[in-house]
Amino acid sequence: MTHFNLKAKLYRKFWTYSRGIICVGLAGGMSIFALLSTQQKDGPSPAKTPAEEKLTFQLEPGFKIQLVAAEPMIQAPVVVTFDEDGRLWVVEMRGFMPTIDGEGEEKPVGRISVLEDKNGDGTMDHSTVFLDGLVMPRAIALVKGGALVAANNSLWFAKDVDGNLKAESKILIDSTYARNGLPEHTDNGLMLNTDNWIYNAKSRLRYRLEDGKWRRDSTEFRGQWGMSHDDEGRLYYNYNWSQLHGDLVPPNYLSRNKNHTPTTGIDHGFTIDRRIYPIRPNPAVNRGYIPGTLDASGRLLEFTAACSPLVLRGSVFPKEYNGNVFVCEPAGNLIKRNAVDKTGFMVSARDPHPGKEFLASTDERFRPVALTTGPDGALYVADMYRGLIQHGAYVTPYLKEQTLTRKLMQPINRGRIWRIVPADWKPTKPRKLSKASSAELVAVLSHTEGWQRDMAQRLLVERNDKQCIPLLTNLVLNRTNHLARFHALWTLEGLHSTSADLLFTLLVDKNPLVSANALRLLEPFAKKDATVRVKLQQIIGQIEVNAAPEQVLQMALSAYVLEPDAAQSLLARILTKNITFPLVRDAVMSSLYNREFNFLASLLKSPQWKTSQPEKEIFLEMLTTAVVRKRDAKEMSALLAMLDVDKASFGWQQKTMLTAMSIQGKNRKLKPIQLSSAPTLFARTDWEPLQKTRLQTASALFEWPGHVAQASQVQQSLLNDEQQQQFALGRQHYLTTCAGCHGSDGAGLSRFGPPLVESSWVLGDEKRLALIVLHGMEGPLDVAGKLYDVPDILPVMPSHSTMDDGAIMAILMYIRNEWGNNAGPVSKGIVGKTRHTSQGRVVPWTAKELNQYVADTK
Repeated sequence: MTHFNLKAKLYRKFWTYSRGIICVGLAGGMSIFALLSTQQKDGPSPAKTPAEEKLTFQLEPGFKIQLVAAEPMIQAPVVVTFDEDGRLWVVEMRGFMPTIDGEGEEKPVGRISVLEDKNGDGTMDHSTVFLDGLVMPRAIALVKGGALVAANNSLWFAKDVDGNLKAESKILIDSTYARNGLPEHTDNGLMLNTDNWIYNAKSRLRYRLEDGKWRRDSTEFRGQWGMSHDDEGRLYYNYNWSQLHGDLVPPNYLSRNKNHTPTTGIDHGFTIDRRIYPIRPNPAVNRGYIPGTLDASGRLLEFTAACSPLVLRGSVFPKEYNGNVFVCEPAGNLIKRNAVDKTGFMVSARDPHPGKEFLASTDERFRPVALTTGPDGALYVADMYRGLIQHGAYVTPYLKEQTLTRKLMQPINRGRIWRIVPADWKPTKPRKLSKASSAELVAVLSHTEGWQRDMAQRLLVERNDKQCIPLLTNLVLNRTNHLARFHALWTLEGLHSTSADLLFTLLVDKNPLVSANALRLLEPFAKKDATVRVKLQQIIGQIEVNAAPEQVLQMALSAYVLEPDAAQSLLARILTKNITFPLVRDAVMSSLYNREFNFLASLLKSPQWKTSQPEKEIFLEMLTTAVVRKRDAKEMSALLAMLDVDKASFGWQQKTMLTAMSIQGKNRKLKPIQLSSAPTLFARTDWEPLQKTRLQTASALFEWPGHVAQASQVQQSLLNDEQQQQFALGRQHYLTTCAGCHGSDGAGLSRFGPPLVESSWVLGDEKRLALIVLHGMEGPLDVAGKLYDVPDILPVMPSHSTMDDGAIMAILMYIRNEWGNNAGPVSKGIVGKTRHTSQGRVVPWTAKELNQYVADTK
């Protein structure tokens, strides 16, 4: 047998993937034989000099790329950032994958270098090793007196006492900073946001220096590698499989209500576009053996290593580039540009030039892994420049063979920093902000470059110079530059020098960004002072009628500091006007912690809540679920009494609440709620069959004299305790993501989506169902013998590929086991496995091709 035929036979059936086995068929994109044929033509990719590599770049017209630094000055750069004097700090992960098996990566060979351009020609010509002897360093944040450094799974403060750019000591700040040692899945980022907190990717932690001590705080989990923020302080991050995510609300709001699980606002996918457009074949990618990963020419079809998003904030690039987000794809040897659109409460992103990337290279070793902007407004790229960028824990036999056969393992001691600027750009010597007076730094807050504004704010806060407070106050009150005012406001916060009077003045400001942030900063004052709360309630009442979306959203988030009755009234008004927006529903819920029952009771009495509406059902179910999770016996007794009405009065509100209770009743992990006496509704015999079943399930939530809550009282289910929890979580995700088209009861909605009840598409092959949710579907479609076809009857179901595997799995678990469906549990790992094996799918399925794909890949 020839070598080619032997490989074809092996690749055709199985490849070991991570810790499991993936069966690889011949459908979906190019055949394995075509793939192997393409790879046969790809010989070794020898390392190029920086000058040779520069010739391989294809850059968007109107720009140029320049070399800033290269080996031997730097090696394996993974993070780059500039300090206040324009010096470039480089985190060098020199221990990454020294061999194909990763032997020796535990050695302390990593370092942090500081690069300087002494002669002002735009190229770094001097290097100082700030700190060496590090094990796999991965992040840095420059702070007063040195730098925070993430290395060896811990967070350190590397202290430079005499300012010679060399750390004299390394102080342990947090020994539990990271929980995972693998480079792709270890906490990183250390990005200072405008709210004066330092945030991390792949992490639930944030840090802040207060009174000379580093404060650690918990926050929502975000991203995988790299983090950025926009002019308004929104956080941006991503995952290797989904290029751009971010937050629509400030941190730590939506996670406040422990009785509610939000499904929007945090970790929002800004785009479902996964397509990339390399300009060379990419056979040496981890899943290159999976059909559909590469196209017929061997080029990667979609993101597989998305990382390090960067929001461009300045005026050096043309105007249309301001606010764009750039994303690295080292596996595809490219950088994608995303244009960002902000409409109302939402943010979305799109590829402005599909088919051609902002930057791409024909050099297989071009590995852009990090981006930053500099004091000059230019875009800087950290190029790790190596053949293998996959960590050993995830190197498949396929990739190992590719790497060794094509001699990609060596050399490993390379690395470049590139600068991208407009074609007519000329370098200027950076101003040393460390030498600027506080008054001069206040003036820098009005700079057109986001980097300059961020740095001025950081330095002012670190100096703690109270003499600049009048200047900051004057700026925020009397200037027209809203971004300068925004930074001045948060600088005052960092100096602990805001006041209620100042914030009340800004609360009625015409600029929504300034007004919304003033409201956010008023919260601690309102918590402590009843007079402030009363005044705040009055002013909100005056401005809410004509409030912009930013202000409305912040009102919903800040309402929790108001007196309960005032908060309830405000939230009801906001909800009435904006109930169709899932983000607003979650924001309202965040302000109702432990007040959900009273709000529910008030809505049931409201004339506006007498008529049914899908979004009203969703929100009422959210409220009921929160009341159940609070587990207050008095409130639960009152809730049961609300359901104990005659058959004629048992309307949509009661049905919705009962549905929510029955869903929670299936969660056997919940401890029973102790009631003093038996609720009469459970003893009634006039219930319809569905209501009777749900009441029986809901009864498992309670115990009372003579009644013990037992799992046997719950309708027989094929799900175990863990799966029942996923089922309940799936309901929450379903309400936000799916109910708008398929109805809260799964019966489908006219002109939106077909029913899910007794649908073979739901109850059939779980892999096929996962493929539908991941990539979307379009008609014609036969459901239970009824054909759905015309676009205005069956719109295209969108892709939900930005959702993580756990959320999609929970939805599948739910819809396959609700409304009489009883398909049983979903296989563990089915979503992740399906996501990987269907790489390259960028358009919705049709029923015919989906069925064919599933048949071919069994």
